[in-house]
Amino acid sequence: MSTSPLTGIFVPNIVPYDAQGRVHEEELRRIIRWLGEKGVTGFYPNGSMGEFIRLSYEERRKVVRIVSEEAGGRPVLAGAAEPNVDLVIEMCRYCADLGCRAVSITGPYYYKLSQESIETYFRELAAKSPIDIVIYNIPAFANEISVPVLKRLALDCPRIIGTKDTSRDMPRYQQVLHEIKPQRPDFSVLMGWEELLCTALFMGGDGGTISTAGVIPEVIMKIYHDALAGNWAEAKRVQFKLLDLFSLMVNAPNFPEGFRIGYELRGFHPGRARFPISEGELKLMAEIRDRIACVLGECGFSTSPRVCSANPASPDDDLRATVESIVRNVVASRL
Repeated sequence: MSTSPLTGIFVPNIVPYDAQGRVHEEELRRIIRWLGEKGVTGFYPNGSMGEFIRLSYEERRKVVRIVSEEAGGRPVLAGAAEPNVDLVIEMCRYCADLGCRAVSITGPYYYKLSQESIETYFRELAAKSPIDIVIYNIPAFANEISVPVLKRLALDCPRIIGTKDTSRDMPRYQQVLHEIKPQRPDFSVLMGWEELLCTALFMGGDGGTISTAGVIPEVIMKIYHDALAGNWAEAKRVQFKLLDLFSLMVNAPNFPEGFRIGYELRGFHPGRARFPISEGELKLMAEIRDRIACVLGECGFSTSPRVCSANPASPDDDLRATVESIVRNVVASRL
């Protein structure tokens, strides 16, 4: 167990697929190296952005191995949410052998469980895991971990070193800080929702696992470093300016396809989704791709030259112009 708390921005990377639908190893390595060059704090493989639930167990192991090999000394917080205790512990051992800093584990998913059962579950994991654990609260997809349960686990289990919160519930996040930090200052409280990153840092949070950092790492790291330096006006300004871009990607059909488009427009090859997309959604995705491309291209980021060319006016033109203007002002003039 390390006494050094987890701090900074950990990137939940996508998993690219090749023409046969397999994990595209070389492209994944290229993504991780690129993110490292952009100065991100660390990596978060096998999270929601990495579609861990759509990968086989062996593929999840492969993803963690590849990310660990390319991390360049940066810490890896690896997703280890498996369907039963034995598999979670097996993945914990695997991640420990790879040298990962810690693992992130959601509440049990699919079945609804009592808080008593959830607490017992994490206590068993804490007793058996050879690697530090970050408890991942994402109530949209897994059982929520209540603040009282999280507090007891944090104070009783040294192996549990932090929490990642993707509930979008800022009062809850503040309550976690208020209830746990005074008694255990080294307990890391990470934000998992970029709309709340600046607020979380201002209230004393330790960083975040931020999906947009995989597409525009330069901007997310700017918010983080401005916050560390106490430049709150600038951090807040950038946070507000990015809200529309994040909304564009997160609300695209078939999450996380909007983010995968972002990676494509930064020069990577994500491959086809591992889930069917309807014809109507494909058409909408093409429109969203054009919007994201215009935002990135006019901000000076590399995008396909065919997008943003003169096109007949459409009902989306006003929104597109607004988003382009917002992000251009953030990135082009300030980075």
